[in-house]
Amino acid sequence: MKSLKVVLAGVFACTLFAFTTTSVEKVPQKVKDAFTQKFPDAKSVKWDKESQNEWEAAFKMKRMKYSANFTNDGMWKETEHEIEEAQVPSNIKKSLMEKFKGYTIEESEISETPQGMVYEFEIKKKETEMEVALDASGKVVSTEDHDKEDKD
Repeated sequence: MKSLKVVLAGVFACTLFAFTTTSVEKVPQKVKDAFTQKFPDAKSVKWDKESQNEWEAAFKMKRMKYSANFTNDGMWKETEHEIEEAQVPSNIKKSLMEKFKGYTIEESEISETPQGMVYEFEIKKKETEMEVALDASGKVVSTEDHDKEDKD
């Protein structure tokens, strides 16, 4: 009985993996070409279809994990990578803590888009979780309350 459960668990895991990972062959050539041009040193690239019109590549470069998004026609939209809290510039951290008193930083990352760079944070205060983005001057450019999303 245990071996049957193990086999079924393995089949389920393989099936789940097959449906959540996209084959490189399905990624439009324009997307692959744009990715290769922008990130020629990328390693271990894995593709996922984010939406009907967008692809996301997860990859490693210079020993860091990145993700980059492209439209179906190969237009680059965004690149993100996590950073340690200690790597957040002091003016950004100060601004975040002043505007969101009592919150703690759960995750920090840098997001680059054609419009510029922002620092994105997942922050938490008791049961409230938010995603906040600040520009390089420390100005809040977006907030997203995760609790409201979960209730909808």
